[in-house]
Parts: sequence; C-alpha cells; structure tokens
Amino acid sequence: MAGCLIGQPAFSESFNNPVIPGYAPDPSIVRVGDDYYLTNSTFEYFPGLPIYHSRDLVNWELIGHALHRESQIDLDTADSSGGVHAPTIRYHDGTFYVVVTNIVHNKPVNLIVTAEDPRGPWSEPYILDDAPGIDPSLLFDDDGRVWYTGNWHPPDPEFEGQAEIWLQELDLETMQLTGDKHYLWRGCCQGAHAEGPHLYKKDGYYYLMLAEGGTGFEHAVAIAISESPTGPYLNNPRNPILTHRHLSYDHPITGVGHADLTDTPDGRWFAVTLGWRLIDSAHGILGRETFLAPVTWETEPYEWKAERYTFPVVAPATGRIELTNELPMEDTRQALDTRFIDEFDDGDLGGEWNMRRTHDEQFHSLDANRGFLRLNAGPGFIGPQSRYSFLGIRQRDFQYMAETRMQFDTASDDEAGLVLMQNDRSVVAFTVRDGVLRLRRLLNGQWSDLSSATVTGQTIDLQVCADYLSAEFLYRLPGGDWKSLVAGVDLTSLSPAMIDGFNYTGVYIGLYATGNGEAGAYADFDYLRYEPTAANRNDWYFR
Repeated sequence: MAGCLIGQPAFSESFNNPVIPGYAPDPSIVRVGDDYYLTNSTFEYFPGLPIYHSRDLVNWELIGHALHRESQIDLDTADSSGGVHAPTIRYHDGTFYVVVTNIVHNKPVNLIVTAEDPRGPWSEPYILDDAPGIDPSLLFDDDGRVWYTGNWHPPDPEFEGQAEIWLQELDLETMQLTGDKHYLWRGCCQGAHAEGPHLYKKDGYYYLMLAEGGTGFEHAVAIAISESPTGPYLNNPRNPILTHRHLSYDHPITGVGHADLTDTPDGRWFAVTLGWRLIDSAHGILGRETFLAPVTWETEPYEWKAERYTFPVVAPATGRIELTNELPMEDTRQALDTRFIDEFDDGDLGGEWNMRRTHDEQFHSLDANRGFLRLNAGPGFIGPQSRYSFLGIRQRDFQYMAETRMQFDTASDDEAGLVLMQNDRSVVAFTVRDGVLRLRRLLNGQWSDLSSATVTGQTIDLQVCADYLSAEFLYRLPGGDWKSLVAGVDLTSLSPAMIDGFNYTGVYIGLYATGNGEAGAYADFDYLRYEPTAANRNDWYFR
C-alpha cells in the first residue's frame, strides 16, 4: 500500500497537542456541516497546501493538496522558506476557496484556487492584480459581498518590520479585487510584523484577528472589533488573546500564533494555531506544528461603558496552549499514529510524499521496476534554488527509526541514499558513491565528513535511529547483520537556530539520487519505513 499509516493507535480520554505533529505551520480551518478542513503553508515543497479532513478536530486525515499540478504554481527556483506562504481555506455556496501568497523572486504573488471537492481536483490559479503583501484571507459576508484582507508594509513605517492590515472587495465573477482599499489596523503592538489576518462576522459585528511579533518567542494573536468591515476597528483591551511570550524560554511549547477560528454545530468555538516544540529551549527541528485550543466568548463586565463588546478568549482555563485538553466531541478518541510505510506496490505515491520545488521533467517512476521507487540520478544536487531528485516525508517525532533498502551500483560515481533535510543549507546525507558509504553534513554551504565505510554489491539497507538531537546511522549488506557506521551524531545542524536565513520548515526524511552535475543512472528503493520509538508520545513535554 502506498503511503499508508499502519499499526494500532493508542486511545485516551483526552487529546494531546499538537494535533498535527511535524512541519504544519500557519493552520487555517473551515467547517462545512459536521466536517472540518484544514490547510498549512508548504513553502518550497510540492505538492503544496495539504488538505486535511476531520470530524472531531483532533484526528486529521490527509486527503489531498490544493496545489497538485505543476501548472498551478511557480516553485522552480523558490528559495528555502520561499514559495507558498500562509493559506486561508474557506467555503461558500458549494465551492471551497484557498487563497495564498507565493513568493516568486522575492516578490509576493497572491492567488486563489477553488474546488467543489476538497480532495480535488483544484482549479488553475486566479492571480490577483494589485494585491500587495502576504497572508491573504477571505470573508463571505451575509449580504453577498466578499472581502479580501492581507498585510502590507506602509510607505511611512515608524520602525523596521511595521506592517498594516488592509481590506478590499473581491468580485467572484472576475476573481479580481474591486473598489477602494481600506487600511484597517496595525495591531495591538503598533504593527510589529502584523500579518496572518482573518476577518469574521459574529452577532452583527466584524472581528479582525491577526498575528504579530514575528514567529519566534514573541509571537502573539490579537483581535479588534467593528460594526463595518471597512472599520474603524477598536482594539480589544485584553490583547493579545493568545501568546506564550510571557512564559519562560524553557517552556516546552513556544512561539504560538497565526491562529484561525472555527465553530461547531452546537455553537462552541475552537482555535487552531501554530507553535514550536523546542529541544533544549532552542532547537525546533520539527518546524512549526498545528495545535488546538478551546475558545469562549466573553462580554466586557463594565457597567459604566455605553457599549460593552464581546471578544473571544482562547484557552480560558489557563490562557495558554496546553499539552492535554478535554476532547472536543463526545464518543471520540484521539488516535494519532505517525508510523508510515510505503512499499511502492501501488501505481501512485501516497500523499505524504513531497519533492522540493516543481520540476520540468519527472525524475521518479513506480513503473520502471515494479515494486520499487526509481529515482533518476540527474545533474541536479542539493544547493540553493536547485532542483534535484529528492522525495521525502515529514519527520513527525523527536525519537524515531527510518529505514530503506536501495538497489544501486555501489561502485558508481553517481550518488544515492537516505537524507535528513531541513533545507538546502542544512542536510545530513547517508549516501553511497564510488564504493564508499559516507555520512556527511551540510550546514550553511559547507560539507563536512562524519564517517565512512567501504561497501560492495548492488543492494544496501540504510537505517537511522534518532533520539532528539542525536542519531545512530546503520547499514546492512545482503546476508549480513546491521552494522553501525557511527553513533552519537549531533543533529543540531538541522535546527533552524543554527541555519543562516529564513527557516520556516521542518525536517524531512527522504530518498535522494544525483549525478552531481551530470546526468547519471538511477537508484531503486524497495521501501521506506518510519516508526516513532518513544515509549510515551508526551516524553518531549517532560524531558
């Protein structure tokens, strides 16, 4: 079976955060009847914008991608952490809409794709003219009008990084913005990286929610209220409504923000938000993940006010994202199982697989050698804005085992194997070339050798056993036992804290082949298996 999750899940009376572990930032959610759909940023990875489905808010199934054809998106030369930023998913009158920013040559391009079925197919993109900034969102108002919100950097900033939220009407007939632009709000922190806006309408009022403070320790969520979509917006005096900026750097969940709200059929509310799980208070190797929190609405108690407003309160019991929460729905259990195996017996790759960037020509095949994934060793190799033969899955656990079997001429001057990849500047490569199995590290443009061994033959098994920021790399030749190439390998080089530039993604575990500048032959992979190895999923929280 391609890309299936295996094994028996463990059940609990409560649910644990994150609800989508591993690289799953900037969550946006929409409810359609009893069904919930969620998407995340994917930056330079393709297919882009995963579509997850749930009926209980804690168990999420990947059902497709909104960007699933190369014709939909230009990622050919996307920078690491460039590409597709901060989508919003909404539903109106039988159609799903995803609006998103694509960073092309350091400039934002805002676009919309639509589908009648969230599983796809999704439309070709509608490119929006004169839509500056990033992080677009849509509100389908009850009077038939559609409002687009985004951010931009005003021409008169008071400090570097100041941003502002703006609004304009969207014409669904032309799929273009129309009418005047309205500049709404710079947030409760004077616009310090104001972004991620979402506009809601509840009980006759408009609520503008945004993220600010950047996506690190100072991240926060704020909200304002207005009687009109075009403003003026009044600041909630209790802002921010969600942040961990006041907690210790040692707190196991940090950087929470970029939230989206949804209600349930019985009138309750919840927020999805991104957050970091940091190892040793610094190393977020999994990237930003998706967390869930309950929301209540409270009206200001002040008798002396002429008009008392109602605002959302996120995580009302504690005011922060918690590890363990009460299950949102009765008669449900959280059944998170991150185990994965693909034996490449089906005709298509499973949805968990991603490549880096879009490619003019297909570099992989499931037909050339049935039961194997073939990667062509093309001229491309790991490097900035480069396209190369790589397919990977998200690392979703701090402790795991990953294993593959590769058929490859070990004496070839091509190179192939198993890699751990944060981005083009941060890789640990476990590969074979010229009869030598090498473990090498790439960090900020510099390769370094960690260990090596001479190997022969046409088949080799490769395995990595990772324990937070340390790993052992093992190999096995046909008829032999597992041998440790090297243990205790430091993986902090995969941490965003160690890498130059923007680092918005998480680690991928992937298969790789290259001719290192020349078109080479190929490598065939029999399977990829991934299993978490922690005795308790929550060990990271108490570590």
